[in-house]
Amino acid sequence: MFSPQGPSLRELVIQALSSVEHGYDLLAPKFEHTPFRTPDDVLDATADALRPLGPFGRGLDVCCGTGAGMRVLEPLCRGRVTGVDFSAGMLERARRAHPEAGWVRADVRALPFAGSFDLAVSFGALGHFLPAERPALFAGVHRALRPGGLFAFPIGAPPPLTSPRYWSLLGFDLAMRVRNALWRPAFVMYYGTCRLSAVHDGLTAAGFTVTTVPLTALGRREDGGPRCRLVLARRA
Repeated sequence: MFSPQGPSLRELVIQALSSVEHGYDLLAPKFEHTPFRTPDDVLDATADALRPLGPFGRGLDVCCGTGAGMRVLEPLCRGRVTGVDFSAGMLERARRAHPEAGWVRADVRALPFAGSFDLAVSFGALGHFLPAERPALFAGVHRALRPGGLFAFPIGAPPPLTSPRYWSLLGFDLAMRVRNALWRPAFVMYYGTCRLSAVHDGLTAAGFTVTTVPLTALGRREDGGPRCRLVLARRA
Protein backbone atom coordinates (compact mmCIF):
# COMPACT_ATOMS: atom_id res chain seq x y z
CA MET A 1 0.00 0.00 0.00
CA PHE A 2 2.87 2.38 0.70
CA SER A 3 5.84 3.09 -1.54
CA PRO A 4 9.37 3.23 -0.07
CA GLN A 5 9.04 7.03 -0.17
CA GLY A 6 5.92 6.90 2.00
CA PRO A 7 5.63 7.38 5.77
CA SER A 8 7.00 4.84 8.21
CA LEU A 9 4.79 2.98 10.68
CA ARG A 10 6.09 5.24 13.44
CA GLU A 11 5.15 8.35 11.45
CA LEU A 12 1.66 6.99 10.79
CA VAL A 13 1.14 6.27 14.49
CA ILE A 14 2.21 9.80 15.42
CA GLN A 15 -0.15 11.18 12.80
CA ALA A 16 -3.05 9.04 14.04
CA LEU A 17 -2.54 10.31 17.59
CA SER A 18 -2.67 13.93 16.44
CA SER A 19 -5.60 16.13 15.49
CA VAL A 20 -6.83 16.00 11.91
CA GLU A 21 -5.15 19.31 11.07
CA HIS A 22 -1.80 18.58 12.71
CA GLY A 23 -1.87 14.99 11.47
CA TYR A 24 -2.07 16.15 7.88
CA ASP A 25 0.59 18.76 8.47
CA LEU A 26 2.87 15.91 9.54
CA LEU A 27 1.83 13.66 6.64
CA ALA A 28 2.04 16.35 3.94
CA PRO A 29 5.69 15.81 2.86
CA LYS A 30 4.96 12.15 2.03
CA PHE A 31 1.23 12.29 1.28
CA GLU A 32 1.70 11.76 -2.47
CA HIS A 33 3.26 8.37 -1.69
CA THR A 34 0.36 7.05 0.37
CA PRO A 35 -2.91 5.30 -0.60
CA PHE A 36 -4.79 8.23 0.95
CA ARG A 37 -4.03 10.36 -2.11
CA THR A 38 -6.88 10.06 -4.62
CA PRO A 39 -5.73 7.75 -7.45
CA ASP A 40 -5.36 9.22 -10.91
CA ASP A 41 -7.91 6.80 -12.38
CA VAL A 42 -10.59 8.25 -10.06
CA LEU A 43 -9.59 11.79 -11.00
CA ASP A 44 -9.61 10.97 -14.71
CA ALA A 45 -12.99 9.23 -14.52
CA THR A 46 -14.41 12.26 -12.74
CA ALA A 47 -13.01 14.61 -15.38
CA ASP A 48 -14.44 12.46 -18.18
CA ALA A 49 -17.90 12.55 -16.60
CA LEU A 50 -17.79 16.32 -16.07
CA ARG A 51 -16.39 17.26 -19.48
CA PRO A 52 -19.76 17.09 -21.34
CA LEU A 53 -21.26 19.41 -18.70
CA GLY A 54 -18.63 22.13 -19.21
CA PRO A 55 -16.70 24.14 -19.90
CA PHE A 56 -16.85 25.88 -16.56
CA GLY A 57 -15.68 29.27 -15.35
CA ARG A 58 -13.94 29.35 -11.98
CA GLY A 59 -13.26 26.13 -10.08
CA LEU A 60 -12.87 25.23 -6.39
CA ASP A 61 -11.30 22.13 -4.83
CA VAL A 62 -12.82 21.64 -1.38
CA CYS A 63 -10.39 19.98 1.06
CA CYS A 64 -7.75 20.13 -1.64
CA GLY A 65 -4.89 18.47 0.22
CA THR A 66 -1.74 18.55 -1.89
CA GLY A 67 -3.69 19.60 -4.99
CA ALA A 68 -4.48 16.36 -6.80
CA GLY A 69 -7.89 17.75 -7.78
CA MET A 70 -6.21 20.28 -10.05
CA ARG A 71 -5.86 17.38 -12.50
CA VAL A 72 -9.65 17.68 -12.87
CA LEU A 73 -10.21 21.42 -12.53
CA GLU A 74 -7.46 22.90 -14.69
CA PRO A 75 -8.55 21.29 -18.00
CA LEU A 76 -12.25 21.97 -17.37
CA CYS A 77 -12.21 25.54 -16.08
CA ARG A 78 -11.58 28.66 -18.16
CA GLY A 79 -11.25 30.87 -15.10
CA ARG A 80 -8.90 30.65 -12.16
CA VAL A 81 -8.96 27.55 -10.00
CA THR A 82 -8.63 27.63 -6.21
CA GLY A 83 -7.94 25.04 -3.54
CA VAL A 84 -9.07 25.35 0.08
CA ASP A 85 -7.85 23.29 3.03
CA PHE A 86 -7.14 23.85 6.72
CA SER A 87 -3.76 22.09 6.76
CA ALA A 88 -0.93 24.54 6.18
CA GLY A 89 1.42 21.66 5.40
CA MET A 90 -0.82 20.28 2.67
CA LEU A 91 -1.33 23.74 1.16
CA GLU A 92 2.42 24.33 1.07
CA ARG A 93 2.85 21.17 -1.02
CA ALA A 94 -0.08 22.11 -3.25
CA ARG A 95 1.34 25.58 -3.85
CA ARG A 96 4.69 24.12 -4.90
CA ALA A 97 3.02 21.70 -7.34
CA HIS A 98 0.55 24.23 -8.81
CA PRO A 99 1.88 27.77 -8.34
CA GLU A 100 -0.57 29.16 -10.89
CA ALA A 101 -3.62 28.23 -8.78
CA GLY A 102 -5.01 30.11 -5.81
CA TRP A 103 -4.70 28.55 -2.35
CA VAL A 104 -6.75 29.47 0.69
CA ARG A 105 -6.36 28.18 4.23
CA ALA A 106 -9.78 27.90 5.86
CA ASP A 107 -12.10 25.58 7.73
CA VAL A 108 -14.44 24.31 5.02
CA ARG A 109 -17.27 24.20 7.54
CA ALA A 110 -17.17 28.00 7.23
CA LEU A 111 -16.07 28.63 3.65
CA PRO A 112 -15.13 32.28 3.04
CA PHE A 113 -16.70 32.51 -0.43
CA ALA A 114 -20.01 33.73 -1.82
CA GLY A 115 -21.23 33.28 -5.40
CA SER A 116 -17.68 32.90 -6.69
CA PHE A 117 -17.41 29.54 -8.47
CA ASP A 118 -19.04 27.58 -11.28
CA LEU A 119 -17.64 24.16 -10.36
CA ALA A 120 -16.62 22.74 -6.98
CA VAL A 121 -15.10 19.30 -6.51
CA SER A 122 -13.93 17.29 -3.53
CA PHE A 123 -12.05 14.00 -3.28
CA GLY A 124 -11.87 11.67 -0.30
CA ALA A 125 -12.79 14.29 2.29
CA LEU A 126 -16.30 13.47 3.51
CA GLY A 127 -15.09 10.91 6.04
CA HIS A 128 -13.41 13.72 7.96
CA PHE A 129 -16.78 15.24 8.86
CA LEU A 130 -19.19 13.87 11.39
CA PRO A 131 -22.77 13.63 10.11
CA ALA A 132 -23.70 16.62 12.26
CA GLU A 133 -21.00 18.70 10.54
CA ARG A 134 -22.00 17.99 6.96
CA PRO A 135 -24.87 20.53 6.82
CA ALA A 136 -22.38 23.37 7.41
CA LEU A 137 -20.05 21.97 4.76
CA PHE A 138 -22.80 21.59 2.16
CA ALA A 139 -24.30 24.99 2.97
CA GLY A 140 -20.89 26.61 2.54
CA VAL A 141 -20.32 24.99 -0.85
CA HIS A 142 -23.83 26.00 -1.93
CA ARG A 143 -23.08 29.59 -0.91
CA ALA A 144 -19.70 29.54 -2.70
CA LEU A 145 -21.26 28.56 -6.04
CA ARG A 146 -22.91 30.88 -8.50
CA PRO A 147 -26.53 30.11 -9.43
CA GLY A 148 -26.43 27.04 -11.65
CA GLY A 149 -23.03 26.04 -10.24
CA LEU A 150 -22.15 22.39 -9.77
CA PHE A 151 -20.66 20.50 -6.81
CA ALA A 152 -19.25 17.13 -7.87
CA PHE A 153 -17.49 14.35 -6.01
CA PRO A 154 -17.09 10.58 -6.40
CA ILE A 155 -18.52 8.24 -3.81
CA GLY A 156 -17.84 4.52 -3.68
CA ALA A 157 -20.51 1.85 -3.40
CA PRO A 158 -20.49 0.02 -0.07
CA PRO A 159 -18.65 -3.29 -0.35
CA PRO A 160 -20.67 -6.50 0.01
CA LEU A 161 -21.15 -7.81 3.54
CA THR A 162 -19.22 -10.95 2.63
CA SER A 163 -16.16 -9.15 1.28
CA PRO A 164 -12.91 -8.70 3.23
CA ARG A 165 -13.04 -4.99 2.36
CA TYR A 166 -16.33 -4.58 4.23
CA TRP A 167 -14.88 -6.02 7.41
CA SER A 168 -11.60 -4.11 7.09
CA LEU A 169 -13.45 -0.79 6.75
CA LEU A 170 -15.75 -1.68 9.63
CA GLY A 171 -12.73 -2.59 11.74
CA PHE A 172 -11.06 0.72 10.87
CA ASP A 173 -14.14 2.70 11.90
CA LEU A 174 -14.42 0.80 15.18
CA ALA A 175 -10.73 1.36 15.90
CA MET A 176 -11.16 5.09 15.25
CA ARG A 177 -14.12 5.27 17.60
CA VAL A 178 -12.16 3.54 20.36
CA ARG A 179 -9.18 5.82 19.71
CA ASN A 180 -11.36 8.94 19.89
CA ALA A 181 -13.05 7.73 23.07
CA LEU A 182 -9.69 7.27 24.80
CA TRP A 183 -7.47 9.96 23.29
CA ARG A 184 -7.66 13.69 22.65
CA PRO A 185 -7.57 15.52 20.33
CA ALA A 186 -9.92 13.51 18.15
CA PHE A 187 -8.95 12.35 14.68
CA VAL A 188 -12.13 12.18 12.62
CA MET A 189 -11.94 9.69 9.77
CA TYR A 190 -14.84 7.30 9.33
CA TYR A 191 -15.65 5.31 6.20
CA GLY A 192 -19.10 4.14 7.24
CA THR A 193 -20.78 7.53 7.68
CA CYS A 194 -20.81 8.62 4.02
CA ARG A 195 -23.54 6.46 2.52
CA LEU A 196 -24.98 7.86 -0.69
CA SER A 197 -28.51 8.11 0.73
CA ALA A 198 -27.35 10.23 3.68
CA VAL A 199 -25.20 12.44 1.47
CA HIS A 200 -28.08 12.87 -0.99
CA ASP A 201 -30.44 13.94 1.79
CA GLY A 202 -27.90 16.39 3.20
CA LEU A 203 -27.26 18.01 -0.17
CA THR A 204 -30.97 18.31 -0.88
CA ALA A 205 -31.53 19.95 2.50
CA ALA A 206 -28.80 22.47 1.62
CA GLY A 207 -30.70 23.50 -1.52
CA PHE A 208 -29.03 21.37 -4.19
CA THR A 209 -30.70 19.37 -6.93
CA VAL A 210 -28.90 16.02 -6.83
CA THR A 211 -28.26 13.38 -9.48
CA THR A 212 -25.57 10.75 -9.89
CA VAL A 213 -23.80 9.13 -12.81
CA PRO A 214 -21.92 5.82 -12.71
CA LEU A 215 -18.16 5.99 -13.19
CA THR A 216 -18.09 2.81 -15.24
CA ALA A 217 -14.40 3.18 -16.03
CA LEU A 218 -13.71 2.24 -12.41
CA GLY A 219 -15.38 -1.14 -12.79
CA ARG A 220 -18.49 -2.89 -11.56
CA ARG A 221 -19.38 -4.92 -8.51
CA GLU A 222 -20.32 -8.57 -8.67
CA ASP A 223 -24.00 -7.60 -8.71
CA GLY A 224 -23.42 -5.48 -11.82
CA GLY A 225 -23.67 -2.12 -10.10
CA PRO A 226 -20.90 0.47 -10.47
CA ARG A 227 -18.10 0.50 -7.92
CA CYS A 228 -18.24 4.27 -7.85
CA ARG A 229 -20.69 7.03 -8.72
CA LEU A 230 -20.19 10.73 -9.31
CA VAL A 231 -22.54 12.87 -7.26
CA LEU A 232 -23.70 15.95 -9.18
CA ALA A 233 -25.26 18.56 -6.90
CA ARG A 234 -26.41 21.66 -8.72
CA ARG A 235 -27.33 24.99 -7.17
CA ALA A 236 -30.67 25.99 -8.65
